[in-house]
Amino acid sequence: MFKIFYPNEWKDSSYEIDYEQLAKMGIKGILFDIDNTLVPHGMPATQESIALLQRIHQTGLATCLISNNQEPRVAPFAEAMESDYLCNAHKPSVKGYQKACSIMGIQTNEAIFVGDQLFTDIYGANRAGIRSILVKPIHPKEEIQIVLKRYLEKIVLFFYRHGGSKKVPRIFTENNL
Repeated sequence: MFKIFYPNEWKDSSYEIDYEQLAKMGIKGILFDIDNTLVPHGMPATQESIALLQRIHQTGLATCLISNNQEPRVAPFAEAMESDYLCNAHKPSVKGYQKACSIMGIQTNEAIFVGDQLFTDIYGANRAGIRSILVKPIHPKEEIQIVLKRYLEKIVLFFYRHGGSKKVPRIFTENNL
């Protein structure tokens, strides 16, 4: 029932994903949400987030930050991260995800999306045919509309954990990529 909202993988943090392994398995680009995925909501790029994207770029992977925020928030963040970006992406609209892949010069089946929200990040990626990794939000402080969605996410994640996830691979291996 909720499968369209299920991520392909669930991690505690964007910082614990094995990007090197993803590159070895044929992934060519990573799409990232920004707020509460790479940094706390509204914060600038940190040394940790910059180092993460530098490490990812060294593996040969392209990156694109895809955000529903406007240019004044996203552009300086992307510049600090030395990453392509798409602002005002209208997630979960499929068009934004497709455009982000186009910006990186890859196909949707060569990408993975990393984000912290089921109903925008993961739902949109799944609809676009992009594998998805759900990460736990970095910080509990969020805008009110996100706080309300988190209650609904708990219901979906309950089913994911108790049976639904058996239908969806929880980790990427060469066999399920």
